Parts: sequence; structure tokens; C-alpha cells
Amino acid sequence: MDSPTKPLTEQEQKDEELINAAFQHLLDTYLASNHRRKVDIITKAFLFAKQAHKGVRRRSGEPYILHPIAVAQIACGEIGLGSTSICAALLHDVEEDTDYTNEDLCNLFGQKVANIVEGVTKISGGIFGDKASLQAETFKKLLLTMSDDIRVILIKISDRLHNMRTLSSMLPSKQYKIAGETLYIFAPIADRLGLNKIKTELENLSFKYEHPEEYASVLQKLDDSAMERDDIIARFTPAIEEKLNSMGVNYTIKARVKSPYSIWMKMQNKHIPFEEVFDILAIRIIFTPADRQHEKDECFRIYSAITEIYKPHPTRFRDWLSNPKTNGYQALHNTFMSKQGKWIEVQIRSDRMDDIAEVGFAAHWKYKDKNAEYDENELDRWLNSIKEILDDPQPDTLDLLDNIKLNLYNSEIMVFTPKGELKTMPAGATALDFAFSIHSFLGSHCFGAKVNHRLVPLSYKLKSGDQVEVLTSRTMHVQPDWLNFATTAKARGKIQAILRRNAREMQRRGEEVLRKFLADNDLELTPETAEKVRTFYHFPRLEELYLNLGEEKVKPDSAAIDFVRGKTPNKGWRRFLPFMGKSQKPTQQTHAAHDDDFVKNLNRKEVLVLNEATIERCEMADCCHPIPGDDVMGYITPEGKLQLHKRACETAVKLKTRYGNNIIACRWDTHKILLFDVSLQVRGIDSNGVLYAIADVLRKLSHFVVRRIELDTNDGIFKGKLTIGVFDTDDVQTICTELKMIENVTEAARI
Repeated sequence: MDSPTKPLTEQEQKDEELINAAFQHLLDTYLASNHRRKVDIITKAFLFAKQAHKGVRRRSGEPYILHPIAVAQIACGEIGLGSTSICAALLHDVEEDTDYTNEDLCNLFGQKVANIVEGVTKISGGIFGDKASLQAETFKKLLLTMSDDIRVILIKISDRLHNMRTLSSMLPSKQYKIAGETLYIFAPIADRLGLNKIKTELENLSFKYEHPEEYASVLQKLDDSAMERDDIIARFTPAIEEKLNSMGVNYTIKARVKSPYSIWMKMQNKHIPFEEVFDILAIRIIFTPADRQHEKDECFRIYSAITEIYKPHPTRFRDWLSNPKTNGYQALHNTFMSKQGKWIEVQIRSDRMDDIAEVGFAAHWKYKDKNAEYDENELDRWLNSIKEILDDPQPDTLDLLDNIKLNLYNSEIMVFTPKGELKTMPAGATALDFAFSIHSFLGSHCFGAKVNHRLVPLSYKLKSGDQVEVLTSRTMHVQPDWLNFATTAKARGKIQAILRRNAREMQRRGEEVLRKFLADNDLELTPETAEKVRTFYHFPRLEELYLNLGEEKVKPDSAAIDFVRGKTPNKGWRRFLPFMGKSQKPTQQTHAAHDDDFVKNLNRKEVLVLNEATIERCEMADCCHPIPGDDVMGYITPEGKLQLHKRACETAVKLKTRYGNNIIACRWDTHKILLFDVSLQVRGIDSNGVLYAIADVLRKLSHFVVRRIELDTNDGIFKGKLTIGVFDTDDVQTICTELKMIENVTEAARI
């Protein structure tokens, strides 16, 4: 006789209702799509995952199974994936968090689902786990898996999006790590795959957690200016609607507001206030073509009709129809002058193009007919470019990660080969990048290029429309300084591979030099003798000793032999000449023992209060020069020091991605005692007395210390740089406000 089932508690009953409602919503979303109806296998995966995660709760307190359901909901509803992906999403944490193996999943749900789950598990525990820098081979395996089945990364993006949506329950230091990782890797990948909506949300959520005050400020200003924007649209669109109605176009018009993160980035990059970001507003005309084969023609007809109503901007026309972006994006863009004197961007695209713009390559499933223009090979080309980077063994996951990151570019330019073939390159690409994009041999032996029939150096930055001819010579070989201006992943990967190969050859030569030298002195090259020679010449690694011997920068002498034999070495300065600049300098002990204890005893789960006492024990990062009031984080360096970075600085973004466990959350509590140097930039119209006026303002602000003033004029415009000691960011704001009140000063901002 079966034992009676134990009745559910009130909390268990609530959990059960919550879980069943979430799963039913997932099924409803799936059944509303155009995928085949494989409800049974999805239900089986749900029940299996529910049992596997039974009794486990997330940090927020909700049942853990709600997370896999939410990930599956995003994969299905927001990306458009089918039953295989939904099953993999429901099961994506089973292998990592429970005792079930990949073999179990394979037996129950098939090889495809098991492979995707394994790929997602490797990303979670591999690249972004605690031992990230040790996982080069795992990362490679993931990328190869991703190129075989893109669903792996799509489910990981879904997983990351849900984690970002529920990030509030995490500790601040974890929030910075996850937000930094998201901005550095996941948002660019989402963008590269055409998942614009998800990319935008990932960026905004990262912005929200990294810079909560600025995020709230931008949102408030958007809210305050909403009525003004509505009024502009209400005046701008009726004339367009009337024209399109008369043409018989089946369309909708949507207003598009720039995302908070994009607005903030523009404010930072251009040092301008919110009010001076002019492209906040755009309208999108989305039409259903009468004949899908001729949707491009209809796009141009709509564009032509608008030019009859409003004047287009002469330089802002963008034709993404003839040359789609590499993520599949197609549209016509231009900016038009409204009757009220406002520039408004107009984007024109068909419903198919709009789907591709929002959910990327997945959208082509809706248009699987011979007339669909979406180029599926574009995705394969990008994945193949990643495989190329994997051809060469990388010494470090983080180098590999940086190279892959270079392939996730947003902006693109179009350049031509000498024969007139069109090539898409990332914005900022150089002639050297172009050479490597054609062929590795061409890149390895180039010495210059002709752009539009004019001779240019390899470092020349290409522009859209350039025609590029690469000049080569068999006597030319890869140079180390090429890494200073190679920008694409392929070029940098190949250059690094060749330099490493050359270095290995030099190391072999250096090893033979040492072997012969020791043999001439009746000694044998053994690991012990080699280690003694390395110690004698103060090289940190044996490979560096061999490299310097091979390049003849070090010549072994009798003093080294004496040291190997145990005799007292020559302490003179001459012994250090061969490796000056190559070996690591002894680090000076700058912190007292109690300062070392300060770093060791930091509680990484709590927020460190930065006051006059704790600041004295921190280093201010040279890359971003943080001061009180900046959004900052702490980073424990390999030397055991606490370094303060602005959360938005490029170095900090990489640190959060690479060394998340060394990140410390911080907040300021200073009292205007310590001064910190900041650099301000001032610009304006050159006029008599402007320097005196600036000096007078600084004289009146007597509690700040002016370190330096530089001013330069050119064609009636002056530009200056001020270095001033201040207490915090409020002081910076005060100084900039006072400077901008001077007549003819148009800009004053911190740099």
C-alpha cells in the first residue's frame, strides 16, 4: 500500500502555482510561434529540470527552476528559437549544479540537446569562472562548439539577460563583475548577431548597476522632455502619413528614443550635457511590401516621397539596402529638417528588415522562401573568421578573448580592392588590416599601400569608399611594432602567431648558444645549470634568457660559469648591462606591513568605505584618475595592493571581466580634506581678455589649487587645458559652471 502524499505547505503551494504559471506562459509563447508542435519533449525537459533543482532557491529567494524557465522564455519569445533550444535552456544548469551527467541528458533528450547544454556549461564554468585565465583550451572548445551550433551562445545570452534582469539580489562586487562582463563580451556578441533589442537592454542594465545616479538622471531627463518629443513627432509625421496613404503603402510609424546608455556614452565621449545630444529622437517607418521581391524599390520610393516634403541632410544618408551590415541589418537612414528647424532621423525598413534588426539572423526562419534576401552565409563567414583566430595556439585565454572581442565591431566601412570588389571592414581598420583580410601572405610581406592611387603607410586608417592596393616585397617580414596599429582580430592574431614562431626559433638558437658555451667550459646543459644561468642574468623566465641569447643581446661570459660552479659572482655593475630593460626591476616596498594586512583583511562581500584613512592605503589608477564622487571600484592587484578605478574606464571593464573575484565594491565618505588633481578642457572663441577672465575665475575659487594652465589659439578658436587640485566631483562641476559663464567660453569639461 502506497504511503499517503505529504500535503504541501502554504509556501510550497504558492511556489507550485508560480512555477506552473511561468511554464504555461512558455508553452503559450511556443505554440503561438511557427515552430513544430513538440510540446511533449518540452514538458519532459521541464519536469526533469524541476525535479533536479527541487528544494533549491536563488539568492532572491524564488525557486531555482523559475530561472531556467525564464531563460527558455527569452530564447523562445525574444530570439525565436524552437523546441531543441527550449529544452536545452530548461536543462542548461542541470549538468553544472546537479549529479546528472551529459550522458544522462543524451539518453533522455538526444545528442543535440546534450551538446548545447554542455556548451553552455563550459561557458559558465570556463571563460567566466573563477579560473578564467587558466581556461584557454576550454574557451577554444566553446568557440568551436559555438561555430558548430550557434544556439549555444544564444542560450548563454538568454541566461545572461535574465541574470541581468535579476541582478539586484547580488552583492555589489558581483554586480560590477557581471555588468562589466556583460558590456565587454555579451552586448557586443548580441549586437554582432543582430539581437538589437537584447543588446540595448544588456547595455542599459549594465549602466543601471554601474552608474545608478547617472542612469536615474538620464531617465529623469528623458521623462521631463517626453512631452516636447511627442509634440515634435505630432508636427513632423502627419505630412508623411498623408503622402504614404496617397501612395497606398501599408505601413506603421514608430517613434524611437535613443537608449539611456547610448545617450550617456555620447555625453561622456563628447563632453556635452544631455541637452546637447541632438539625435535622441528618430522615427521608424515599417512597411509591409506589396511584393516582397521588390521591397528595396518600395523602400527607395518611400524615401523619395519624404524628400519631397522635408529637406534631407546632405551628408547623413545611409544605404544599408545595397550593402547590409554584417549582422544582416538592412534599412535606409537619413536626417531631415522639420518645419520647426529640428533635425529628425528617419529610418525606413520593411517588416522583414525590422524583424532582422530586432532578433538578428533568427528572423530569417519567418521568411524561408526562395525570395528571402537575408544572407545566411554572412553568419557563417563571421564564425569562420573566429575559427581562423583559433588556428594558432594562444598562450593565454585573455589574449584570445581580446582578439575575439575585436571581431565584435559595431561600425563598418566599405572599401574596394584594385579590381573593384567590395570588402566590409571594421571602422578604424588600417591598410595593414586590409592586407591581412585579403591573405596572410600578403599581410606578412607588405611594406605599404596605395589608397586611391596615392602612397600611404601601413598605419593609414581607411575610410568608406577607399580603393586599396597593397604593396609587397619578399624581403619584408612582420615587425613587432605592427601590433601598435593592427586593429582587426585576424591581423593581430596572425602577427602575434608569426612573432611567437620567430621567438621560438630565436629561443632554440639561444639554447644552442648556451649548450655550446657550457660545453666549451666542460659543463653540460641540464635543467639545473640552465636555471643557474637564468638566475645569474636575472631573467624571470628561462624562455627570456634563451630569446636574449638567440638575439645576441646577452653574451655569456666567465662570470656566469663561476656562478654555475658555485663561486662568488661578480657584484659589479657591468654584469647587469646585457639585460637592462629586459629583466624585471626589483619592486620597491611602498607599503608598510599593516597596509598589506589592510588588503588581506578586506571583506569582499561588503562595500569598502573610502575615507581619509582608507584612501591613504589605496592607489589611484593612472588610466582614469578617479576622485571622490566618481563611481569607483577597487581592484586587488597581483602585488596585493588596492587600486581604485572609475567603473566606466576601459581598464576597469577588462578587470571586471577577467578578474571578477579581485573586485571590491567601494563608496566615498570624504570630508574635503585631501586634494586630487583633475584635468579640465576649455574651448571657445578667442578674444581679448579671455585668459584674464579664466584666471580671474580661478583666483576667486581660492580653495582650489591651480597646478597648470595651457592655452592655444588657432583660426579664432582657443583651446586650453587646466590642471587643478580639487576635493571631489562637486568641485569640478562648480569650476566648469563658473568657467562656462565667461563670455566666449563655449565648453568646460573634465577630461
